[in-house]
Formats: sequence, C-alpha cells, structure tokens
Amino acid sequence: MADFEIAVIGAGVVGLAIAARFSQKHPRLVVLEKNEKYGMETSSRNSEVIHAGIYYEPGSLRARLCVEGRDELYALCKAHDIAYQPLTKLITATMTAELEQFDSIQQNAAENGVELQVLDKTAALKLEPNIRTEGALFSPLTGIISAHDLMDYFFHTTQTNGGTVQHRCQVIGIRQIMSGYEIVYDEAGSRSSVTSEIVINAAGLGSDLIAQMIGIDIDKEDLRLSYAKGSYFSIVQSKAKLVSRLVYPMPSDEELGIHALMDLGGRLKFGPDLEYLEDRAINYSVVENKRHAFAESIRRILPAINDEDITPDMSGIRPKLQRKGQPPRDFVIVHEKDRGLSGFVNLIGIESPGLTSSPAIARYVESILFK
Repeated sequence: MADFEIAVIGAGVVGLAIAARFSQKHPRLVVLEKNEKYGMETSSRNSEVIHAGIYYEPGSLRARLCVEGRDELYALCKAHDIAYQPLTKLITATMTAELEQFDSIQQNAAENGVELQVLDKTAALKLEPNIRTEGALFSPLTGIISAHDLMDYFFHTTQTNGGTVQHRCQVIGIRQIMSGYEIVYDEAGSRSSVTSEIVINAAGLGSDLIAQMIGIDIDKEDLRLSYAKGSYFSIVQSKAKLVSRLVYPMPSDEELGIHALMDLGGRLKFGPDLEYLEDRAINYSVVENKRHAFAESIRRILPAINDEDITPDMSGIRPKLQRKGQPPRDFVIVHEKDRGLSGFVNLIGIESPGLTSSPAIARYVESILFK
C-alpha cells in the first residue's frame, strides 16, 4: 500500500484549496512544499483581488472557475471570518475613443454571467471625482481579500481533517510504480521519498518542470512556462484617499494595465506592470528607475499623482503559458490518464484569476479524478 492516498505538490493557494477539499474524504493526504512556509511565491505576491470574471474567454476554464470561485470566496469569507472588502471596480475610458470598447467588454462579461453597468462621465466622476474618465464600466462584484487569511483557512482545514503539510521538501523526481507514484524530494540536502496513489501537480512556477519529471515533453506539448514579473508602487498616505475603489484602465491584448488597488489596511498601490524574465530568473526587486514610467501610467487614470508621490513596493511573478506578444492561454488542468498516468493531475499556467478561482479549481480537480 502507498504511504498516502493523495500527494499534492505545491502549497500555494491552489494546492492548499485542493488539500482542504480533498482531505475531507481522503485524510491520508500530504502536501509537499519546497519553501519554509506555504504561499511564499505567487500566492502572496499579487493584487489580492476577487475578480468578477469580466475579461476571460467565454467557455474557458478561467472564465468558468473565476465566476464559480468568486461566489464561493465571498461565502467562505463571511462564514469563516476571512478578511475581505467588496470594494467594487471601475474600468475607466480615459479618452473618448476608448468608449468604443465598452460593447465588446460588456458582451464578453455577459457571456460569462457577469454584471456590468455603463456609467457616463458625470456618473463616473460622481463615484470617483479624481480620476480621468470619459465614462466607465462599473463592476459591483469585484473586491479584495486577504490571501494570507485564505491560505491560513485552507491550511488549518487540511490539518484538522488529518492531512499533512510538509515544508522544505523540493521535489526532484517522480516515477510511476505499481501502487501509484514514488515522489523523490530533497529535504535540507537529504534525499527522501514517499509513495502516493494519486499525485496532483499544483507547483505553480515549477509546475511545468514537475510535468516533465513524469515524462511529458513540455516543449512538444507547449507547456513550458514563461515567468512574467509584475511590480507595484505605493502612493504616499496623503494621497491614499484619492480613490475609494479599484480603478482600472481599458485593457490591452496582453494585460489589464497598471491599476489602482487598495489593500485591507487602506494603503493605495498601483500595478502590476508586465516584464517577462529571461531564463526564469527569480528576482523580486522593484527598481527605482521604473518610477517615472510608472507615474506616467498612473497619471493616465489618476492625474493628481506626481513622480515623488510613489515608492517602490512589492512584486510578484506569474507562471504564464502565454508567450510575450501572444494572446492569453487558458488554464491547463488535466487528469493525465490518456498518457497512461492514471491518478496524475497537472495544473499548469494557473495565474490570474487563480486566487479567485482556487475553491472552484479544487472542486473541478475532484470532478475529473473521481467522476
């Protein structure tokens, strides 16, 4: 018999959500996490936005799981005292020509089952008098959440259910065996292994390499990830009240654009930008020489901000299947039984809206494993 029934690789918000859900019925479960604590990478370095599901391609996993996860997150927050605020969001047209995008954004949102309201310039300025706008789309379902509170909830739920989360375990090899899979990992320089009937690869930035370990040609299958860094700048406290909700510019093909974000402590930040990293180098520094370009982007929607009003803040790195200059890619969530890997599930390219989608992703993985 295998050591565990289920092994989850990666203790980011998605891996923890899966562990919390699965451990209810499958307490012989282990989560293997390479870092000293859960959620230290993408899951704790993001905008902490509960996305409504406006932009994602209708019918895609990103669209479906975002909408389902959004509703479940709000319910979880209320039931388990997870910090959140339903701030709402404006998508502002800063030039008259951008008003032409309203119809396509509204249509996409409607196909995803998401409510948006069109505001003329007067109505938009009544809500946010300091922004640059010729009209806006109002999203009543967008909010913010404490990612740390959410991960704490999933972590403690897993433990309460009898599951185990092991930190400082860097997976270095996986092979199929009679009883399922053997996972070899490095723990403080010492090699160890566990066996599990089922393996769920939720390794985030390393998820493509985990898939490669089990024998999948990630280049042939177009599953090799790109690392996309997003930096944030914070606003001086004296100007932190210039907006009262999330404010976004009109999106481009590649990104949503640098936007106004508030955290649960009332700090105002702007970001993220988009910078593809070469050679998958992990670098979380936010460089001072971005200040002017960042301020210019901020002034596009909030003209009262000067260069000296902003300070380098934080950054995060997104695991993108999308290459630079290419259109967005959907989440890859696949039970690899057609490759002869029964009980092995890959989750690759889980970037935004992964946080919002996390409880729905867990339910979806359950459905493809145990249907």
